[in-house]
Amino acid sequence: QVELVESGGGSVQAGGSLRLSCAASGYIVSNYCMGWFRQAPGKEREGVAAINTYDSTWLAASVKGRFTISKDNAKNTLTLQMDSLKPEDTARYFCAARECRGNPALYTNPAQYTDWGQGTQVTVSS
Repeated sequence: QVELVESGGGSVQAGGSLRLSCAASGYIVSNYCMGWFRQAPGKEREGVAAINTYDSTWLAASVKGRFTISKDNAKNTLTLQMDSLKPEDTARYFCAARECRGNPALYTNPAQYTDWGQGTQVTVSS
């Protein structure tokens, strides 16, 4: 059974940090492109970060320099380290997976992903 389960969300003050994890079962994360997406109330889901099978990464301009995406192949887990959080980072964060080849920047549209977790809420207060 294929499943993605996010964890690590919470409430922090601006400038704080959170580390999100996405535990995969039925996948070997090293063999898939994985992405983090977020959706704020009333807004469309947007790409935040993506990583391909060679561990090349893409980050949205709004989070570049603050967020880091990585895979822990030993734990079969995708992570998103979020530092210097801002109130505008408040959203529900989802991980997703798909087969892919090449540049992770080509896989930043939520419509390109077929498998999703249930999400974890991140709330940043000013």
